[in-house]
Amino acid sequence: MPCFTAAARERLKMNIDFEKTGGLVPVIIQDEQTLEVLMLGYMNQEAYDKTVQENIVTFYSRSKNRLWTKGETSNNFLHVKSISIDCDNDTLLIKAKADGPTCHTGARSCFNTGYNQNFILELENIIADRYANPVEGSYVNKLRNKGLNKIAQKVGEEGVETVIAALAETETDLINEASDLVFHLLVLLREKGLTLETIAKNLESRHK
Repeated sequence: MPCFTAAARERLKMNIDFEKTGGLVPVIIQDEQTLEVLMLGYMNQEAYDKTVQENIVTFYSRSKNRLWTKGETSNNFLHVKSISIDCDNDTLLIKAKADGPTCHTGARSCFNTGYNQNFILELENIIADRYANPVEGSYVNKLRNKGLNKIAQKVGEEGVETVIAALAETETDLINEASDLVFHLLVLLREKGLTLETIAKNLESRHK
């Protein structure tokens, strides 16, 4: 969990313009790893202070007319990883680790986006978890046990099969082969101790 110093708490507190919107500011909750937007809530000064002190998201519920800690009945708490403020000082972005589904319907997000736009990041987390907590029969663990050479070989094989599918097979074949390529590349990156964040930052630096 983050450690907000007294100075950091005071700095954020002083910058937030609660008065502009009648004492409440909107708060966007984003998954810290996949960056998926999970929900939108509101905080007053008291809710914000409680959130910072406990590192668990607490909102001000407009319907209940009181402070409301997300997860107080479901235990699906939102653990604060970082807090950012927008350029107008009247909206907060909180990146959090969710204990379970965020939506009261049981969905991971309160927004019905049709599919998880960040599933590749989620898949990276699943692979990392397989490394940290091996599961008997897991394909990831079988690959890992065969070593780096075999994992790298699989990436090469899937790369060739993706090219063949693009040139001579159906769109469905291409989708399947490309999916296999991405999956095995994620395993290779994990084997080498690298992440998609590393790759993204490198691509971003090249773009500049």
